[in-house]
Amino acid sequence: MEGFAEAINELSEKLDRFRVETLLSGEYDSNNAIISLHPGAGGTESQDWAEMLLRMYTRWAEKKGYKVKTLDLQPGDVAGIKSVTLLIEGVNAYGYLKTERGVHRLVRISPFDSSGRRHTSFASLDVSPEVDETVEIEILPDDIRIDTFRASGAGGQHINKTDSAIRITHLKTGIVVQCQNERSQHQNKEVAMGMLKGKLVEILEQEKMDRLEDIKGDYSQIAWGSQIRSYVFHPYTMVKDHRTNVEIGNVASVMDGELDSFMNAYLNTMVV
Repeated sequence: MEGFAEAINELSEKLDRFRVETLLSGEYDSNNAIISLHPGAGGTESQDWAEMLLRMYTRWAEKKGYKVKTLDLQPGDVAGIKSVTLLIEGVNAYGYLKTERGVHRLVRISPFDSSGRRHTSFASLDVSPEVDETVEIEILPDDIRIDTFRASGAGGQHINKTDSAIRITHLKTGIVVQCQNERSQHQNKEVAMGMLKGKLVEILEQEKMDRLEDIKGDYSQIAWGSQIRSYVFHPYTMVKDHRTNVEIGNVASVMDGELDSFMNAYLNTMVV
């Protein structure tokens, strides 16, 4: 009987996975994903939270068998990160990760507060599909500004000797992308142009310019009231998605990349 129950559970899990994958029918859902994390106001506290989210999404991707590549990382002054951009490579990476776009809220006893007070921190996640050269989208030279700067991340001693990092600003939309972790300025520019192309494709897919702020990742108010999910470490432990009301009490498992319950529930709400 025990073996029969296990077989039933395994079949049920396979059916659930198949049902969810049928929801990933968007034009770019099967593509790789480019995600960016940005801390909200609060200095070290929020920058530490952004780094915690970086680990969470990296662990989720690894459990999916996806490849994670760092395109750009700006370390925090004391701890954490000021920003990070990752390429997540794998089938349906964008389809899953598009459900995570928005502001994520943390409540905990701050390890940076000697008085042991409770703090609330915010960080935003932006996501766009990686697109290839077969996708036709026009980017005119007059529509962009390209800046070079000295890379500050990992990559070997050579990386800090030249202004190899690239920042591209799309003047019409205000979208800003940057890449510094490739070995040459040319490679960084190529990757950054791909990132910009993905964001512009996402705008076209949404078809409504009034949703531009969601696409460009410029969350003007990364703060209370705008979050899609709350992660509470104190005075109780719970992670709650405010869009679907899915709650999980095991915070540690969520921070270790167990995000499928949240993603799957939100995908179900997107079915027309």
